[in-house]
Amino acid sequence: MLQKLRDRTSGWVATIIIALLMVPFLFVIDHSYLGGVGANNVAQVKAPPKWWEGAPGWWPVSMFWEHREVGVNEFRQRFEQERMRQRQEQGEAFDPRTFETVENKRRVLDQLIDEKALQLAAERAGVVVGDDAVREYIATIPAFQVDGKFDPNRYQLALASQVPARTPEQFQELVRESLQQSLIPLAVGTSAFVTDAEFDRIVRLSGEKRDVELALLPATPEDTAPVGDEEIKAWYDAHPADFTRPESVTIEYVEVDGSRLPAPAPADEATLRKRYDEEKARFVEPEQRLASHILVRVDAGADAAALKAAEEKAQRLAEEAKAPGADFAALAKANSEDPGSRDSGGDLGWVERGAMVAPFEEALFAMQPGEVRGPVKTDFGFHVLQLRELKQGAQVPFEQAREELAREQAQADRERAFSDLTGRLTDLVYQNPSSLAPAAEQVGLQVQKLGPFTRDDTVGIGASPEVKKAAFSEAMIQDGTASDPIELGPEHSVVVRVLEHTPEQPRPLAEVRDQVIAAIRADRREKAAIAAADALVKRLQSGEAMSAVAASVGAETAPLPGLPRGVPAPSPEANRAIFAVAAPGEGKPAAGRFSLPDGRQALFSVTAVHPGDPAELQAQQRDMLRNQFEQIDGGAAAEAYVREVRKRFEVQVEESQL
Repeated sequence: MLQKLRDRTSGWVATIIIALLMVPFLFVIDHSYLGGVGANNVAQVKAPPKWWEGAPGWWPVSMFWEHREVGVNEFRQRFEQERMRQRQEQGEAFDPRTFETVENKRRVLDQLIDEKALQLAAERAGVVVGDDAVREYIATIPAFQVDGKFDPNRYQLALASQVPARTPEQFQELVRESLQQSLIPLAVGTSAFVTDAEFDRIVRLSGEKRDVELALLPATPEDTAPVGDEEIKAWYDAHPADFTRPESVTIEYVEVDGSRLPAPAPADEATLRKRYDEEKARFVEPEQRLASHILVRVDAGADAAALKAAEEKAQRLAEEAKAPGADFAALAKANSEDPGSRDSGGDLGWVERGAMVAPFEEALFAMQPGEVRGPVKTDFGFHVLQLRELKQGAQVPFEQAREELAREQAQADRERAFSDLTGRLTDLVYQNPSSLAPAAEQVGLQVQKLGPFTRDDTVGIGASPEVKKAAFSEAMIQDGTASDPIELGPEHSVVVRVLEHTPEQPRPLAEVRDQVIAAIRADRREKAAIAAADALVKRLQSGEAMSAVAASVGAETAPLPGLPRGVPAPSPEANRAIFAVAAPGEGKPAAGRFSLPDGRQALFSVTAVHPGDPAELQAQQRDMLRNQFEQIDGGAAAEAYVREVRKRFEVQVEESQL
């Protein structure tokens, strides 16, 4: 039976029959088996077979197309990585709800699509990454190194701690794919070069300065012309974002303020004495030493000869000071190079631990009264020390420490009362998170209400960024549950719950009619100011002097010589406008205008152009700038390559999976 079947299905006739049978099969089979986007993918990158680059996507031969998919899990993992990166970068300013936008998701997806396109292009180009290259790259990753060398144990531990955890084989394949897709764009980027002519031209342009004359035009009169209903409706429809009611919330909250809690009862004598006994070591007067010194100063960076000479001098002074009947104060006045103590005979007064640099202190607190020691080297030079008197540390009696102990105990009691109250409130709220009233009643606090307020309002506790972050969070808005305690300050916290949420919505025309009219008149005024300024620019371009043009409208001119390219002067926009006009030529003035933040217009006339001079650069500066220009050019070339690669392939996105 099987042999008969084999005999009848052999030869070119059978091949044609099988091919014909496949045609309807291709149209009814689940496309996920043939590389379609499918239920488990967010996007797919497809390329026609290399032996038929122009194959249409609808042709049955599409089953032979090469494809790479962006899986749902892969996309979600990358999106979470981006979330963690932005949270770490922005800190407390990170808003999870703002992050969860379609734009952010598409941006992350586009990165993944680019990677899949690059991988597919690399495979079609025959790019292969060997095992040695993978191992060499992994060994250079700092996270896997100890003391600058690859450590297998660190490698295994790092892979196991990832979420999800990876085996070395899985990580090696990930590295192989990353290297494979990056080799060509990296080669494109590093192949960029800048010729001497290009370099000199860039330097002349980037270092260019211009001599400019400015004239600030008078403000245009207010527009008072009537505004028709049709114009009002057209403006309102064309600018919906300008007339929206911002998102707002109304919250209820319970505030715990330690400063408003009843003052704790004064601590009794037994409590204070117990605290004193437990912290007796704190209440000790420190040991003090009455000291003098002679300093032989040594400048920072002094050579060995200078150090030796200073040390020998300090040694001689120490021997003189140790001699019977020596006058240390007289020696200090005559020889010390410390201006702060020299005139007082080297007297440093009573010294406690921590007051002097370490070598000085170690020597001083090892001496006996009346002893002279030296030389002692510090960063200042060489010292000769004299310990004149010693005052041993003594225990401070309870009566003397009582006031401080009572103050500290009162503060501790206040903090404990605040902490206990906050803890009780939190526990009760967790038992019934859909309402704050039961918990507040049990702890004797009031439920207060605030709102509606927007993200920009600064009303009451709503001014706190942390309260706003919680109140406008998607979780609290959707669930209607209470927050964790939010700290507003020391011993001051609040628990909030969203009562009402109003999303951003357009305001009706009747409500914003006056604002629309004001916007139309402001637009008219701006256009009139620009038209008047453009007319004056034409006069400058025809050859009239700036002084004459400015005087005709009651404006004064101001010179601005040597204005560098790129500096934010008079403003970033003004600088761009000034350097956007062509350089003045014979009979061809260079003039233009720019807008000021208040809506006024300013005229400018470029009177001279001073290109940057490449000859002024040192060799090291030239090399550094050339490298920077090549990196910029290489980066642009690599980005262009990625864009072109993506254009060559067909990309399908399943929007519902985002």
